[in-house]
Amino acid sequence: MPLSLQEVQRIAELARIGISDAEARGVRSQLNDIFELIGQMQRVNTEGIEPMSHGQDMKLRLREDIQTERDRRTQFLAVAPEKEQGLYLVPKVIE
Repeated sequence: MPLSLQEVQRIAELARIGISDAEARGVRSQLNDIFELIGQMQRVNTEGIEPMSHGQDMKLRLREDIQTERDRRTQFLAVAPEKEQGLYLVPKVIE
């Protein structure tokens, strides 16, 4: 369903975009081309085709999930101004 000139102007108004009538005609043509392409893509039979996570058949290179740093929690808590039960205490901001 092609857009009318009034619909394009209304969309521009809702988006707070000021466009002239000539610009609206150009935008209408471009939007209608986009909608036509979307319609063509929706008409393609995709029955039995499995979705892909990427346009090309690529595999992610994964690294081993290993711990690279040691636990320094107690060192960080030792210099905290206020703490309780292993948690940092901060001043109340919202009442």
